[in-house]
Amino acid sequence: MKMKLMASLLAGATLVAAPLKAEETISAVHAFSETLIYTKSFLSFVDKVNEAGKGVIQIDVRGGPEAIGMFQQPDAVRDGVVDMVYTPGSFYGGALPEKDAMVASNLTAIETRENGGIALIDQIHQEKMGLKYLGWFDSGVCYNLWTREEPKFDAEGNLEVEGLKLRGNNVYNAFFTNYLGAQVIDLPTGEVYSALQRGVVDATGWTQIGLIDLKWNEFLNYRIEPCFFSTDLGVIVNLEKWNSLSDDAKKILQDVAIQHEKDSVAALRTKRDEDFAALEASGMKVVSLEGEAKAKYLAAAREKTWERMKEVMAGQPGGTDNYDTLIEHFYDFDKAK
Repeated sequence: MKMKLMASLLAGATLVAAPLKAEETISAVHAFSETLIYTKSFLSFVDKVNEAGKGVIQIDVRGGPEAIGMFQQPDAVRDGVVDMVYTPGSFYGGALPEKDAMVASNLTAIETRENGGIALIDQIHQEKMGLKYLGWFDSGVCYNLWTREEPKFDAEGNLEVEGLKLRGNNVYNAFFTNYLGAQVIDLPTGEVYSALQRGVVDATGWTQIGLIDLKWNEFLNYRIEPCFFSTDLGVIVNLEKWNSLSDDAKKILQDVAIQHEKDSVAALRTKRDEDFAALEASGMKVVSLEGEAKAKYLAAAREKTWERMKEVMAGQPGGTDNYDTLIEHFYDFDKAK
């Protein structure tokens, strides 16, 4: 009896002494500075995860481009230097041209999550880059052209860009160069303010929100409508790290990401309306393409981007197998009418 009692006590002690499962942590960086609205959106997602994941999973934000250069971040997460990155897909478009389906999209993450588009993009990320595509944040916001001087139009109402010192980047250069015929000056976001200040550029593409955060409105006086494209900001996670997480941790991260896809659409549309009102109150003027010129402008933005996507896909493993499916999941032609 004594032996049985001792064995029972030892077993109980072992159970009591057994360590609780350790809280898991993943490291993260973001592409832009903390002052930009998009970064604030990502940090809001982090706060939601850390609240829901107490005792299970936490995100440790290491900083932004000052920690790892914005264009080096996609390689850093792929190589496991950092576990998670919030960045535009365009920053790694050479490796994953399929992201152009998101750039040219007229749908939101909510719609593409429902129709299988996000699942397809996730699959492609895993196969091509060893990354988990966790979520498409801050969708439903499109781009405008913003200029210092009043825009000029030809006799048919098409935008004239001759003489325009237009800042470009990987998001919209296919549209700017192949359709508008502009000579672009490629600059990262962090250098645009000084370029505007010094007169190096006098026009840029940018999303409907964030101009005030970046203080570019100190130099830009006109917004050209219609808007085009969509933001392609997303959260990518090193696949090996993702697979190492517990099922509970994965569920928390994925559930919060899906909810944030929905929350960010609503929040950023509100922010867009507030920014437009503030800009127009301070003197920003809005000019618009109309009729056939407008239709051609929007079609070119979409089709030149798809052409770029198809061309780069053709030179990679798998070729253009997913091309038509991507367009089907990320663009609604009826909605565009």
